[in-house]
Amino acid sequence: MIHSEETSIQALALHKVGNKSTGEGLHLSKDVLQTDDAIRQLLLHYFITPFKEQEYFRFFHDSGLHMNEVYSFVSSIFEDTDSFFDQSVDLAKYLYEQSTHPKIKAGEFYVVLFRNLVLDGEEVDALGLFKSESKETYLKIYASGGGYEIQSDDGININKLDKGCLIFNSSADDGYVVAAVDNLNRNSDARYWFDDFLHIRQREDDFYHTENAISMCKSFVTKQLPEEFDLDRADQAEMLNDSASYFKENDNFDLDDFAQQVIRQPEVMESFKQYKTDFEENNDLSMADSFDISTPAVKKKSRFFKSVIKLDKNFHIYIHGKREFVKKGVDQETGMNYYQLMFEREE
Repeated sequence: MIHSEETSIQALALHKVGNKSTGEGLHLSKDVLQTDDAIRQLLLHYFITPFKEQEYFRFFHDSGLHMNEVYSFVSSIFEDTDSFFDQSVDLAKYLYEQSTHPKIKAGEFYVVLFRNLVLDGEEVDALGLFKSESKETYLKIYASGGGYEIQSDDGININKLDKGCLIFNSSADDGYVVAAVDNLNRNSDARYWFDDFLHIRQREDDFYHTENAISMCKSFVTKQLPEEFDLDRADQAEMLNDSASYFKENDNFDLDDFAQQVIRQPEVMESFKQYKTDFEENNDLSMADSFDISTPAVKKKSRFFKSVIKLDKNFHIYIHGKREFVKKGVDQETGMNYYQLMFEREE
């Protein structure tokens, strides 16, 4: 986890980066930005607060890590902090070169050098790259002549960071430890922040393995099983519930142990293990057969295990357990399917 109680801003540079394809310019500052302590505390809140998930990335490049431009600029700063401002200019220029998608908005680009951030219990320095693209309208109320006046102004909401990343001075040879967010373009074509500018991929840690294992298990139960075996929706719901319980109640994941406890039937277990191999190939993943289960990843993916049976557009049945209390049949008179639910009391 990231803790910032003792964190301070050592250096801050601010540039304005437009959309190159629409002719918006690049406006570079001439020196680092000077601020008072009150503003720095607000900026710390703005920059650090969004990084809550324990999902980490690393820089990469298909031709070698040294070819990743942002990685090179960041490494230069960590090696010689006197180069901070010059490297911030190079970072702004490089971001401008990547800002060619028509959906990309102009915005302020911040480069920040942090001291004493705590990552998983270890105190490290970090470099932050942030971009604010959205503005909000605020009302300003002030006393005037025995009454009040109201004016409006546009500004940045310090509780809503648009884009950002924290690059920790740790694991440099493996692309550093990077935390990143893009709250404006999570699933759109304008994912330039992650893909084109930073050029990062998720680190293969416990969070990564837990997240992918949950996705794989859910996909197997909901897609593969119905095609290969005679399995109704209530049986699917039971297996999803058992999968959820395994991830919530165990500290470690082991592929064979999971298969024994959740899958159970030998022919289905064989299909499950083959599906894992296919899932890795189809999604370009590398999944470990055993790892420590990440609780934050389980919480993030908990919605994957919702066991819902949707009946036409009339009813939803949520199944949390006790598969034996759910029976499916066919009405002889109408030929319609039905579910029989048994319970002791109504709440």
